[in-house]
Amino acid sequence: MARIALVTPDHFKRADERLCLEARGHTVVANADVARSLEGILADPPDLLIIQKGLHRHMDQEVILALKNNLQLALLPILLMVSERDLAVGLDWASYPVDDLISEQASIEEIITRIDLALSRARRVADNNPLTKLPGNSSILKTIQSMLEQAEPRAVAYVDIDNFKPYNDKYGFSRGDEVIRMVSRILVNVIQEHAGAGGFIGHIGGDDFVFMVPLEKTETVCREVLTNFTALIPLFLDEEDIEAGCFVSKDRQGNVRSFPLTSLSIAVVPCVPGHYSHYGEVASTAAALKKKVKALEGSNFLIDRRRPAGD
Repeated sequence: MARIALVTPDHFKRADERLCLEARGHTVVANADVARSLEGILADPPDLLIIQKGLHRHMDQEVILALKNNLQLALLPILLMVSERDLAVGLDWASYPVDDLISEQASIEEIITRIDLALSRARRVADNNPLTKLPGNSSILKTIQSMLEQAEPRAVAYVDIDNFKPYNDKYGFSRGDEVIRMVSRILVNVIQEHAGAGGFIGHIGGDDFVFMVPLEKTETVCREVLTNFTALIPLFLDEEDIEAGCFVSKDRQGNVRSFPLTSLSIAVVPCVPGHYSHYGEVASTAAALKKKVKALEGSNFLIDRRRPAGD
């Protein structure tokens, strides 16, 4: 079932519409304040957004474009509530990149059907990680392969939280999930700032992420990601562990021992035109590189500096 956000000041105020959605297991959160709604969506993304066309000062367009240009929320299904006049006149779809429409005169049955269809479509075309809402493995593989077929030099970076399993064993899975969400927010914020729509972030699963940026942005992005992580990770560690510079937990064999404080490792594979032809080659190079960077002390990034054969 889905969490549905409503930004519809004039509609959806009848109890029967919300009761029908809630009876189907959905959670409905309505807010007539557009700015506050956007803050809530960014802080805790819903599964679907219904927004009314014609909000004050074109704020409907601003909200929709902001969400579609957000690396984390670009795949959020958005349904635009429109009047019969809007349908007759037509819409500028470049200004309203939504996924479907709902007429203000639509019956409850049609509203529910369109919501169900939008959610079903989203599940088919997206494989977002449920914890971070970032694109999952299918999207990652497709994006890397598409990137390799283009002429623009880019970098593919694999991100791994070091000693994450013993961290989970010591601090618990709930706290571990908080660390994963923290890393995802850092990646989204930094890459959004430096690469915008030219960047990509995916969540492979667990504590593994991948991102892509223009090649010239690589070092700046990696350094800022590590700086932000270093500043925030103490918030997720006990004071006594911070003072000791390590924490005690079990290794994969069940032995109790000390581990260095949680850090971040980034293995970067530059992709210049013609060097790689398949995403598997990129992943293989990154796997070898990741072993080297994880062997280093603390948070680090390592870029594959080997020149392609023939250069």
